[in-house]
Amino acid sequence: MTVPASDAPGALRRFHEKFIVEVRPMPAPSRRNLYIVAGVLAAIGLVAFFVILDSVRESDGLSVIDKPVQAWLEGLLSPTLTVVMAIIATVFGPIALPIIVLVTTVWWGFAAQHAWRPALLAVSMIVGVATVQILAPVIDRQRPAISTMLLGVDHTPSFPSGHVMGATDFLLITTFLVFSRRRNPVGTVIAFIVAVILALATAACRIYLGYHWPTDVLASISLSLVLLGVVIAVDTGRTVRVEPPAAPE
Repeated sequence: MTVPASDAPGALRRFHEKFIVEVRPMPAPSRRNLYIVAGVLAAIGLVAFFVILDSVRESDGLSVIDKPVQAWLEGLLSPTLTVVMAIIATVFGPIALPIIVLVTTVWWGFAAQHAWRPALLAVSMIVGVATVQILAPVIDRQRPAISTMLLGVDHTPSFPSGHVMGATDFLLITTFLVFSRRRNPVGTVIAFIVAVILALATAACRIYLGYHWPTDVLASISLSLVLLGVVIAVDTGRTVRVEPPAAPE
């Protein structure tokens, strides 16, 4: 069916408003602070990742915590805790999490006035998955012994952890994209605390279940900080416009 010429400008305008237009007026210092936060997160994450990678390569430094932490978590083994950890691993696993991300982004894209944030979330999740898929076979670190794995055998490389990076990316980036538009500092802090707790729970469950070393999950969290910093910078550059100074009275 051909769209009448008179309807074309309206359709183009709606497309532009849905996928292009999203402007947030903000004072210049606030915009600068967002860029500073983005840069600090990315720098900390990048430095931490390479420090952890070097310690794993050289079998020294931070990697000395791997076996003691794993042994400590193994000492906590119980049927109830194993069920809880298995549920967390399943929810943030390679089957359930992509479905959660897909449903979230599609629903958010249709429900929101602008599709910028759900689109940015989707792209960032794809970047996170691609990062793990590229790095893991290159680094090619062996997982803990098969005898420690509680939910079946996994022979794929362990560094960095795809489970942990996927969960951390989704939790932190979604929290930022939602609460960066709200003027409720207390709610924002609570949301980030909950997101961090869930991310740490995912990291702990991967060690507890015997699939990763502690440095695997720390490396994933480091990469997630880098990606979060990039998302904050991109979102700020795309949506934030500096408010003109108030006219003197």
